[in-house]
Amino acid sequence: MTLRDLPNIISLLRIALVIPVVYLLIQRQFSYALILFFIAGISDGLDGYLAKRNGWVTRLGSILDPLADKLLLVFSYFTLGWLGEIPMWLFVLVVIRDLIIVVGAIAYHELIGIYDMTPTWVSKANTFFQIVLILVVVFSLGVYTLPGIALEALVMIVAITTVASGANYVWVWGRRAIQEHKEK
Repeated sequence: MTLRDLPNIISLLRIALVIPVVYLLIQRQFSYALILFFIAGISDGLDGYLAKRNGWVTRLGSILDPLADKLLLVFSYFTLGWLGEIPMWLFVLVVIRDLIIVVGAIAYHELIGIYDMTPTWVSKANTFFQIVLILVVVFSLGVYTLPGIALEALVMIVAITTVASGANYVWVWGRRAIQEHKEK
């Protein structure tokens, strides 16, 4: 193990935070869950910074980093939905979008070849709003109750960006697959 492995270790630690976050949410210890979200956010920035700044970007890291983010988001959405703090249909929508992207990526890889699934601006916006929604809901439950209309607006923004992001991935990668297929 070397310093070059540090970003991947940080990503693995972020994955390990998923269980305590879910536990704290289930126990309705929202203030503590918010602290762990903060730690996860800082570690996400730190591992990316270290990897890019020092040239430590690896294939494993390119898998672990988004996996850590996705696990934390999906399990948080499920738990908050199960607790009735966000609509369960939103959790289902988020998971369906992610499944479509994963199935599409696997199909592209198997049928066309190697790909570099760089997130689009729509996907980045979606991830941003998904994270903001979780933080706002947990903040509202654990620190200071926010107006319901603000939470409802964020739910709608996440729903819209989730659908737009999923459609964007299907459109962009579908067109690329058709183009690659024509060239072969």
